[in-house]
Amino acid sequence: MADSVRNVRYSYVMVPNRAGTGAAGLARLREAGVDLVAYSGFPASGGKSQIDLVTDDLAGLRRAAKARGWRLSAVKKGFLVQGEDRTGAVHRHLQKLAAKRISVVAADAVAAGKGRYGMILWVKAKDYVRAARALGAR
Repeated sequence: MADSVRNVRYSYVMVPNRAGTGAAGLARLREAGVDLVAYSGFPASGGKSQIDLVTDDLAGLRRAAKARGWRLSAVKKGFLVQGEDRTGAVHRHLQKLAAKRISVVAADAVAAGKGRYGMILWVKAKDYVRAARALGAR
């Protein structure tokens, strides 16, 4: 089975870098019925963390964020890759971008169990259309 690569949209929120902040935010999203396609959190500067919230339900995310008092970023774009886990699975996609001289801003990949893997990756906005073509994103 071939890997699937799809265009995704997301927003991020900056939150205090304290234990439990991410869990509390995810609880609010769950209560609001916002289904996440991907989630990535990491420390930023000034005692803050950035939480990327990738979803097909941006309107629901905006409503939940407003109720929570979050300031969401502008909507951004990325790619979600899913497929059969095998040696070199991630490399294939990164190599396609490298061949087109497209730099990857960030990427996170994980084995999902049952022989599957997933990867979320980001490129600069100016390279997005070329990257989508190179990856065969839909």
